Amino acid sequence: MASETPAVGSVCIVGAGPGPADLMTLRALNRLQQAQVVVHDRLIAEDVLALIPATARRVYVGKALGHHAVPQEEIHALLVAHARQGLRVVRLKGGDPFVFGRGGEEVLALQAAGIAFEVVPGVTAASGCSAAAGIPLTHRHLAASCVFLPGHLADAQASHDWQALARAGQTLVFYMGVQRLAQIAQALIAHGLPPDTPAAIVQDGTRPTQRVLAHPLRLLVEIAPPYGPRPGLLIVGETVRLSPSYEENAHV
Repeated sequence: MASETPAVGSVCIVGAGPGPADLMTLRALNRLQQAQVVVHDRLIAEDVLALIPATARRVYVGKALGHHAVPQEEIHALLVAHARQGLRVVRLKGGDPFVFGRGGEEVLALQAAGIAFEVVPGVTAASGCSAAAGIPLTHRHLAASCVFLPGHLADAQASHDWQALARAGQTLVFYMGVQRLAQIAQALIAHGLPPDTPAAIVQDGTRPTQRVLAHPLRLLVEIAPPYGPRPGLLIVGETVRLSPSYEENAHV
């Protein structure tokens, strides 16, 4: 389903991008402005929320670490119930819906319920934040591949192939990796990654409040700020060295 006007009684799962409204796609903006109900996440920027029609109903279903305003199954039920009322529903998600966004789960629920749907891609945090920080995700001389990973992998180190992740020639991007930076670094170094491999934390990427810390991995672990409510991305690999923010040493 990709018509100019969404069907009545349908759901558009829309990626809002990593932050500012001008990083949304034109199709995302079009769908948002036609919405009658908007079910949105926690990290949607205020200038994006300002684009929601005044007549549309807003439903907040944000998630934070350890606290979900609405369980995922209830989100599915909300989407189905509003669509069955004949309404045009937008499920507004930060980044891209299909990159650690549970968009796949929501699509399955809509298919099972027989609801017409569309997925509108968005700029995912990895590409948006890395670009804003001046870090290429791939580079023909430094990184032939890029791997997107959830930060909580560090909670179950034995269940993942850390040895493969520790190999040279790739860029690793850990979503919500700031809280588990020490565990991630420990696992990578224990499986062969050199401790001086460049790494970066990008907080509030693409936003006016963006902060970039880029140092050798072992040093980054020592000076990284404590985990807080600000969203953060961890990038590990030689391409981090190309960032204007990269420093071999920390300022005392």
